[in-house]
Amino acid sequence: MAVALVVVAAGVSLGLWAASGGDAGSTGSEARSSQGATAAAPPDQAPEAAPTPSPTRSYPLSEAPRTIPAVRDHEPARGPGWQPEKGNRVVVDDPALADEGRLVASELGMAYAGEKDDKKAGDLRLALNGDKGANPESYTMTVRGGRVEIDGPSDAGVFYGTRTLKQETHDGGTAPEGVVKDEPAKPQRGFMLDIARKNFTAGWIEDRIRELGDLKFNQLGLHFSDDQGFRIESSSHPEIVSQQHLTKAQVRKIIDLARSRHITIVPEIDSPGHLGAVLDAHPDLQLRTAQGSPVQGAIDISKAESARIVDDLLNEYADLFPGGPWHLGGDEYQALTRSNPEASFPQLAAAAREKYGSGATVADLTTGWLNDRADTVRKHQRVPRAWNDGFFRGTSVQAAKDIQVAYWTGKEIGARAPLEYLEAGRKVINYNDEFLYYVLGEPQTFVYPTGQRIYEQWTPRVLRGTAAVPARYDGQILGGSFAVWCDLANSQTESQVAAGIRMPLRATVQKLWDPDRPELSWAQFRALADRLG
Repeated sequence: MAVALVVVAAGVSLGLWAASGGDAGSTGSEARSSQGATAAAPPDQAPEAAPTPSPTRSYPLSEAPRTIPAVRDHEPARGPGWQPEKGNRVVVDDPALADEGRLVASELGMAYAGEKDDKKAGDLRLALNGDKGANPESYTMTVRGGRVEIDGPSDAGVFYGTRTLKQETHDGGTAPEGVVKDEPAKPQRGFMLDIARKNFTAGWIEDRIRELGDLKFNQLGLHFSDDQGFRIESSSHPEIVSQQHLTKAQVRKIIDLARSRHITIVPEIDSPGHLGAVLDAHPDLQLRTAQGSPVQGAIDISKAESARIVDDLLNEYADLFPGGPWHLGGDEYQALTRSNPEASFPQLAAAAREKYGSGATVADLTTGWLNDRADTVRKHQRVPRAWNDGFFRGTSVQAAKDIQVAYWTGKEIGARAPLEYLEAGRKVINYNDEFLYYVLGEPQTFVYPTGQRIYEQWTPRVLRGTAAVPARYDGQILGGSFAVWCDLANSQTESQVAAGIRMPLRATVQKLWDPDRPELSWAQFRALADRLG
């Protein structure tokens, strides 16, 4: 009887030490079988002492990884998780993933081994899963058996999986055992930078691209032409380029870096307003009132040469910048801020009547200008977008249906609520200036946005003010963009801008990746951001 009690006690002890869920070591059921075999020993034979196995750890169910943006779904499992080790391999199942493989190998201090079919302890494997019906930016990451596999329907999805893994293992962290299934809610997750009013160095822009890539942003807007400057080298019109500017070689390097992070550059040459730098070199094209007074930044759209010079630039830079979206601007054309544009600018009124008929207005002519510029970029397979105050109600000429609305304001003359654009079937990108505008020097009523306000109050459906548009329009809202405008360019240095936008960027991408109420409080989210660097 004493022997039996010892065996039972030993079985309980083994059950406490045993691993669960199929991990190494004896399971509880195996321990019970061992007990049964010992108890069944013949009565005339003294039972042998049961072997004492080496204890193995019992792992709790893993917890979801803490990343920015947060992963959408995590299936927990039991196990030690995974950490990168020097000498372990990054392997791929398709040569299309070579760039992603080399990048993450260098970041994690591992060896890139290329295409391999075998499996080794510690491997990180990247794979394309061929799921054509899935969100192309989705991915699955499986941490099991001392290895990691990240697969997705495209190289972009796989790249985002490597960003999650990079954050999980940051500063000695461990990727938790289990399966992450993740995808963004919105296909356009942008950051827009005004390099026209303030010259930003190429190195600073490259640093932002690395930051954006790690946060799973996928667009960088460059507003490089405005009244204060034209900041990219030009071969078609070198006379308009500011002394401080990016060379095309620097831009190509920026584009290549962005491509490696699956970020598309969205160029913007704003017109027919905000063309002061162009007009400084071509004063004959500046819009003038009936009394001959020049209008700041506005080009005279009644002149054929005005269209030619802008189209020259659009065609030139379409050859430089790859990718789909193209921002045409279209905002704040000062001719339309007058109480009677037709009387103030008779040349524009005459051109409108000549082109569109006797009842045509200056707003019709301006809409026609936008459509003509859209035609120019469309020939380069670009998708045009324009600021919402470049669309006018009550005109006989309508903006082309495929011009997407970059909604930023509801303060302009004749302002329209976001619903008007959505009800008309237009696709919209959210640039809500009450949440997403970082305007240097805080002119007018602007204040620097806080990450906390974005995190707690904004979603992609909050296009104006703080009220969300109805959920039925969610599919028409393609995403959003945080924007830095440099109205008072010397108010902050580059490093101050980088520090000021750090948390707003993280809050913005969290809500673009998953607009639901975040699991973490703002204090927890900020602490996580500080830990991840």
